[in-house]
Amino acid sequence: MSFDFGVIGINHGHIYGQVEAMLNAGCRFTKFFAVEDDIAVEFSKKFPQAARASDQRNILDDKNIKLVLGAGIPSERTTMAVAAMRAGKDVMLDKPGCTTFAQLDELRKVQRETGQILSICYSEHYQQRATVAAVDLVRKGAIGRVISTTGMGPHRIGNYERPDWFWDPKRNGSILNDIASHQFEQFLSLTGSKAARILHSVETNFDNPKHPEFFDYGHVVVASDVATGYIRVDWFTPKGSPAWGDGRLFVVGTEGTIELRKYMDIEGRSGTDHLFLTDGKGTRYIDCSQTPLTYGPHLRDDVLNRTAKAMDQTHCFLAMELALTAHQMATRLDGKRPGGQP
Repeated sequence: MSFDFGVIGINHGHIYGQVEAMLNAGCRFTKFFAVEDDIAVEFSKKFPQAARASDQRNILDDKNIKLVLGAGIPSERTTMAVAAMRAGKDVMLDKPGCTTFAQLDELRKVQRETGQILSICYSEHYQQRATVAAVDLVRKGAIGRVISTTGMGPHRIGNYERPDWFWDPKRNGSILNDIASHQFEQFLSLTGSKAARILHSVETNFDNPKHPEFFDYGHVVVASDVATGYIRVDWFTPKGSPAWGDGRLFVVGTEGTIELRKYMDIEGRSGTDHLFLTDGKGTRYIDCSQTPLTYGPHLRDDVLNRTAKAMDQTHCFLAMELALTAHQMATRLDGKRPGGQP
């Protein structure tokens, strides 16, 4: 079985992967709404089967549409999600799902009242095959009980022109709420934690003086009763890198370890999705390039059967809460070179 879905908000390029996830699950993309003509034209070229709606109500009032996807400006995503849930639609948002605690409270309240599904598509997990494989290995007991994770999420600023809202933490969220949201979600997925707390966090602007409110570096220590985690994110991917970021994930278990080189192996194998497993039998490399991506099919089934295979709501809201808390608690460094030079 399948159903129609629509899109409201296409400001971030992650929306392309979100749409592909549901198309690959056999769902039908019928309508989208976007204010901006320039990005709407490009989006229509990629997905000509979807009609551009003149108003978002045209999507929210369509009885055939069961799921609404969105990757609008981050500070505006909650408003869309609330409207969609109140209209009886399930929702899949790009990360971050919200940018303030007030928005998080509203999302929790409306989701509880309506019973609709709110899911966040964390692309560095749900659309990254090595991460999917690592979570599967952990859940099968391949490295025993997970006690620690280290997630690194470097990004590149200059791989395409950034819009004005990208530089504004009030609209985009800080680096810990934006990029590090991926790593918080992976910490929860890999450790099975249902509660966690921030022990320490840092945010600063080391090298973007033209945008003084922007944070280009952050790190966090997070812990639950069963595991600890360290997260480091930044906007300093070197120009010579063949990928936009050398995303890495290290998982320590009581009986083994897993290391991921998600997007590149800098001096070794070509391509993406590299996994290295060390256990009681030795070491081995696993090519994850053919690992199935299950998020789309699972969300499709959740919409149809009212289940929570893709992501349960506790997990969804806790990942957002940790990211917001890390930003709120963060120590701000001045980011200047020794001697006070910028």
